[in-house]
Amino acid sequence: MNRRSFLRRSAAALPLFTWAPLLADEDRQGGRERAADLVIVGGGLGGCAAALAACGAGLRVILTEPTDWIGGQLTSQAVPPDEHPWIESFGCTRAYRQFREAVRAYYRNHYPLTPEARANPRLNPGNGWVSRLCHEPRVALAVLEQMLAPHVSGGRLRLLLEHEPVSALMGADRVRAVTLRNRRTDGRVTLTAPYFVDATELGDLLPMTGTEHVLGAEGRADTGEPHAAAVADPRNQQAITSCFAVDYLPEEDHTIERPSEYAFWRDYVPDLKPGWTGRLLSWDSTHPHTLKPRSLMFDPTMKAAGVNLWSYRRIADAANFVPGTFSSGISLVNWPQNDYWVAPLIENTPDEIARNVQRAKELSLSLLYWMQTEAPRPDGGVGWKGLRLRHDIVGTTDGLAKHPYIREARRIRAEFTVAEQHIGTDARMQATGKSRADVTAEPFADSVGVGAYRIDLHPSSSGENYLDLSSLPFQIPLGALLPQRVENLLPAAKNIGTTHITNGAYRLHPVEWNIGEAVGYLVAYCLRSKEPPRQVRRDAKRLAEYQQSLRNAGCELEWPRVRPL
Repeated sequence: MNRRSFLRRSAAALPLFTWAPLLADEDRQGGRERAADLVIVGGGLGGCAAALAACGAGLRVILTEPTDWIGGQLTSQAVPPDEHPWIESFGCTRAYRQFREAVRAYYRNHYPLTPEARANPRLNPGNGWVSRLCHEPRVALAVLEQMLAPHVSGGRLRLLLEHEPVSALMGADRVRAVTLRNRRTDGRVTLTAPYFVDATELGDLLPMTGTEHVLGAEGRADTGEPHAAAVADPRNQQAITSCFAVDYLPEEDHTIERPSEYAFWRDYVPDLKPGWTGRLLSWDSTHPHTLKPRSLMFDPTMKAAGVNLWSYRRIADAANFVPGTFSSGISLVNWPQNDYWVAPLIENTPDEIARNVQRAKELSLSLLYWMQTEAPRPDGGVGWKGLRLRHDIVGTTDGLAKHPYIREARRIRAEFTVAEQHIGTDARMQATGKSRADVTAEPFADSVGVGAYRIDLHPSSSGENYLDLSSLPFQIPLGALLPQRVENLLPAAKNIGTTHITNGAYRLHPVEWNIGEAVGYLVAYCLRSKEPPRQVRRDAKRLAEYQQSLRNAGCELEWPRVRPL
């Protein structure tokens, strides 16, 4: 079959789903109440995984999302998955592995791949080197919609897109209801359920419900962590990033209009501790591990040798597809140069939050304009005018992702908090007296899943440079998912019981998915057994039953013997 006939045959199947917000006309009038077994506020990876698990267990679920795309980090934030080196074999849930394989299947079913790419069982559509599965945000969106579609059609799942929480009703340490605003119509809908899940990007339900929580960096006296700040600082929050995608057409000029803040960002020299190397808009930066100066390189022609940012997060490699499918590869820009740390995002006024999100966008557009006009090229020239901003890839008019990439949220004060001493390689070696070859992360008897990633903190709004530490493949303890007081609110994103430091390892894609899945099955178990989550953790028999249900669903609760990261 030639390329033209292939595309003609496939066109009817793309997109597979186009979901509008599922909200009846009477809801648009405001004040409408809807009930379910579980309300999940936030449609990122944790929220989607929680919905899949809960619906699969037979619950009626309402899932809300502030943008018009579910999928969070993978879709509206446009970030290819950051994963550990064993992801193709073990170290994630069965459902997450099904998602990954469905992404590959989507490309095989709907894209004209080369015979070599089609036959590759570990197809990496973009051949980016940040991940073994770099792909377009819209493909992740289509796959997640496919996975949820049977539950929508079967009436178990109601999806409210473009809805954001505005208030919560509490009583006797329980969430009674959450009210959301329709961002398109300004209408209100109130949701009630026995259980609520906060899967928002910033932990929005925590202050609304009065759930005790932590923000920013704890002090060393609070956590005992070797690398904790000397004094707690709530405004010490990791950078956000406004991501975007570009391709490269060398014979064309796609230079954007000069951004209004370009002069500021072009001349901006980061004032970080320890110091940064030169201007932010340059190919020089700080190595995250060593904090020593590091020179990077950018070359969309792929002719120059060196660490090339073009292929770092490339989400489409033209070489994987029949000639003519793509005019160029497509690269996703989420680099040190467009990390925005000038001001914290959380606990500001709505106007300040909006201003900082807009400034993060200005930084990203300034980076693009600099690359198009002034950036030094390996061949001695300056600028790449053929870099084209791909609005269609991220689904926006400004060409920037629908939502900033968020690395840090409010975190619950949990029954158990994971600290550096539990997963940091050096801290564990010191605590246990074991060698690097023998040391493991702290084992948790109440494990509900596993994850692995270096402790990776980006520069922060308090002027702290990278903190990047070796860590050990870890477990996710149930105690970190339970607030100390509130009974029926559970976290399912970056808002679990970690510290500012350990959040840097627990915040990545497969871990967030595992957290959400564990929470979805926990609610199902609690409703079935008529026991609250806190009692499930306390009762050895209940805990064992719940953990067995997770294993039956394909959740791995322990690691085989693997090396530190």
